[in-house]
Amino acid sequence: MKIVADLARCEGHGLCVDVAPDMYELDDDAIVVVVRPDVPSSLEKVAEAGARVCPVAALKVLK
Repeated sequence: MKIVADLARCEGHGLCVDVAPDMYELDDDAIVVVVRPDVPSSLEKVAEAGARVCPVAALKVLK
């Protein structure tokens, strides 16, 4: 599984970071950084949850 971020869509709400801090961070401009784009199986559920809470759908899960 992979996580892809659409940086142009990201508005820096940070909900993904709240839900999945091992997967996502915000940079100095409050834009999402996917810490582990290739998601380990042990973090798949949390990575998906972090992507789902994005209010602007800036994160996409690829299986």
